[in-house]
Amino acid sequence: MEAIKKKMQAMKVEKDNACDRCDVTEEASKAAKIRADKAEDEVAELVAKSRQLETELDLTAEKFAIVSLQLEEKEKSLLAAEAEMNALNRRVQNLEEDLEKT
Repeated sequence: MEAIKKKMQAMKVEKDNACDRCDVTEEASKAAKIRADKAEDEVAELVAKSRQLETELDLTAEKFAIVSLQLEEKEKSLLAAEAEMNALNRRVQNLEEDLEKT
């Protein structure tokens, strides 16, 4: 009878230890699930932010292309104006030389 009591007590201690390990494991599982949920939320936020940045990049690239074309047109206009100004300066110089000859 004494052996049965000892065996039952040992089994109770073993059961209690198993229950304690189970509780610890469940708490660790809950904590891991919470961390996983937070990580998933963070990933979703980062994906949304990435999409927004890609959209902004596309818009900025389009604006850059437009401004680059406008700059090229302005540079062409500037070169044409400078060429015209040089031509007019030569004409004025020629007219001044003709005036001095007469």
